[in-house]
Amino acid sequence: MKKKKKPTKERIIEAALLLFEENGFHAVTVDRIVKESGTSKGGFYHNFKSKDELLYTVHDSFITYILDKAEDAYHRYSTPAERLFETIKSFVMMFELYRPHVTVFYQESLYLGSDYFDVIKKKRNRYKEMMFRLVAEGIECGEFRKEIPVPITSMAIFGMTNWTYKWYKETGRYSIEEIANIYADLVMNAVLTKEASLKPEYARFFLLDKQEIN
Repeated sequence: MKKKKKPTKERIIEAALLLFEENGFHAVTVDRIVKESGTSKGGFYHNFKSKDELLYTVHDSFITYILDKAEDAYHRYSTPAERLFETIKSFVMMFELYRPHVTVFYQESLYLGSDYFDVIKKKRNRYKEMMFRLVAEGIECGEFRKEIPVPITSMAIFGMTNWTYKWYKETGRYSIEEIANIYADLVMNAVLTKEASLKPEYARFFLLDKQEIN
């Protein structure tokens, strides 16, 4: 059975990701993207107004994904602990789908046009505010340790999870789901009060209650 060809837009994005990651945004021309993706200039400009819009699409895709996942976790679960656990897991699991997008984001985000940059910045700020709110609500309701400052705790979580793009490989020893469970265990052990950590319904947060990871 003949394999179905991917849509033009998807092929262009995949080719651009590889080229941007290897060569940098400015060194890659639309002609090269078209050639590598096996498409045409007409196909490129049908899907993107410019190379700048393509870069914006790359950035927006993963930021929108993690924001949607975080908002879903907030509405789906009722306690700050559950919301934080699910938010951390969804963020780390994102690298399975969007690791190249994140790499290009950190390498090339300075080249985004101001209008595009403002849109991305607003979404990043929404995600940051959501994390600050989760930690603050956990402290207020007594589930999280009251001595941990909200900004430092939130930024520590961001720092730890964001850096995954630098070293995660699909062929590595641990699957992305195992890595997500490890991160979640580290964070939940750090922020939960002793009383909250002993709740039977929170046992799923910790590695001792999952299949052993060696």
